Amino acid sequence: MYTAKFRYKMRPCYFIQTKPYICKLVNMSFASTIFAFLLFTFTFSYFSFKLLLHPKQKTTNQKKPPGPPTLPIIGNLHQLGTLPHRTLQSLSKKYGPIMSLQLGQVPAIVISSSKAAESFLKTHDINFASRPRIQGSELMSYGSKGIAFCEYGPYWRSVRKFCTLKLFSTSKVEMFGPIRKEELDVLVKSLEKASLVGEVVNVSEVVENLIEDIVYKMILGRSKYEQFDLKKLVQEGLILIGAFNLADYVPWLGVFDLQGLTRACKKVSKSLDELLELIITEHEQATNVHKNRHEDFVDILVSIMHQSIDHENEQNLVIDRTNVKAILLDMIVAAIDTSATSIEWILSELLRHPRVMKNLQDEIQNEVGNKRMVEEKDLKKFNYLDMVIDETLRLYPVAPLLVPRECRERITIDDYFIKEKTRLIVNAWAIGRDPNVWSENAEEFYPERFIDKKMNYQGQEFESIPFGSGRRRCPGIQLGLITVKFVIAQLVHCFNWQLPYNISPSNLNMEEKFGLTIPRAQHLQAIPSYRLAVVKHE
Repeated sequence: MYTAKFRYKMRPCYFIQTKPYICKLVNMSFASTIFAFLLFTFTFSYFSFKLLLHPKQKTTNQKKPPGPPTLPIIGNLHQLGTLPHRTLQSLSKKYGPIMSLQLGQVPAIVISSSKAAESFLKTHDINFASRPRIQGSELMSYGSKGIAFCEYGPYWRSVRKFCTLKLFSTSKVEMFGPIRKEELDVLVKSLEKASLVGEVVNVSEVVENLIEDIVYKMILGRSKYEQFDLKKLVQEGLILIGAFNLADYVPWLGVFDLQGLTRACKKVSKSLDELLELIITEHEQATNVHKNRHEDFVDILVSIMHQSIDHENEQNLVIDRTNVKAILLDMIVAAIDTSATSIEWILSELLRHPRVMKNLQDEIQNEVGNKRMVEEKDLKKFNYLDMVIDETLRLYPVAPLLVPRECRERITIDDYFIKEKTRLIVNAWAIGRDPNVWSENAEEFYPERFIDKKMNYQGQEFESIPFGSGRRRCPGIQLGLITVKFVIAQLVHCFNWQLPYNISPSNLNMEEKFGLTIPRAQHLQAIPSYRLAVVKHE
């Protein structure tokens, strides 16, 4: 068993060597790369493209949604910038909540209001239930065979049904409760020691390590591998998949890999595959030796390998080793990054708003006292905690543009014609900040706005959709929420928190980085002080 000090120590060298390289690739994507591309390819490529690849087509009188003017070949790609969710919000204020873009050769629709979201994701959900094929997921998710990026069809329906029933059911979420408690207890002991000397704690890294530990035990059934940095691989993969890759929008440019994203994807994919292969092999061997051991997610997936997962389906879909890897990778990525990112933003806002922090601490202490730690069974009593989490998810949906969808067949919505293969981008970040829904203080962190409004994230409310909606809604919502709630409740109950001495709540940096998710641009630093009476840790 690792000691708390060893398990939660900082590892700055690893990030200095690897992380900036990936970020640099992405951040340069729509600045120097597109500029250079325009300079040396504009004349030759444009006319070749127009004359050879796209002979003159019949024009249509169908009405398209309004949108900004486009440039030849790249369309509106140059306008996306380094924070596309903010850029698209700004453009939607000019062109409307249903906006048309041309992303290279790919037509796209961006929706930025709850009303439009309901129309596309509920009324016409089946028409937009598929995913586009993007290079990042093709390379890293085994041809998009996981749940998140798979095209809509019998295979996806069967896999999602299996995962919902066998992996994300209420009984499974509850079964892994002791693991969450054990790992959180270790963190609390580690932070208690740090508080004795007034140590400034890298909260972001501590939370990321905690979630990684929980995921290892819950999904993989073991402690961390020393030879793999799973957390780093997941973070790099999400940045690469979330990047607007020229190869996805101007396919004939893919061979040149102008942004270096293909090389980076292959490198990360190779490391992930080595890890997944090791995990599956270990579980196959352990199952043969220890048949009565505690069952984890990998055991469940390995048990169905080479078997049909949906006996009611006439196509008799069989899961092979590649499918298991893809599904497993989706679960690992979703569990590690989404929970950690949400917890970081919640703690950030609590540190910026001492009033809210005190209200939350008072609520928890009134229920459990100050002589014991929070238990999962207590969570249902904390109404203000729910408000704090709902408000944070409104402002910081983990995936600001969700995962893109694709139109399966042409359709007319609100008098706008949308053709087949059009990409649908849902700006969940803008929807949660719509002043027409959330009043003029929509940009402010104010949990009390949820006093009379309880969010259930089951696809019936569209004012805030951090987990998506409809058929492609996240299947692990319950697991993610209970993890986030438990961690936040425990950390604010056991500790008072203050910012480092040179930072005040008003000037705490709240900038984000863009990828498939939006983590903080800078790690959150804070000083804990233990606030409970002496508690005996189990």
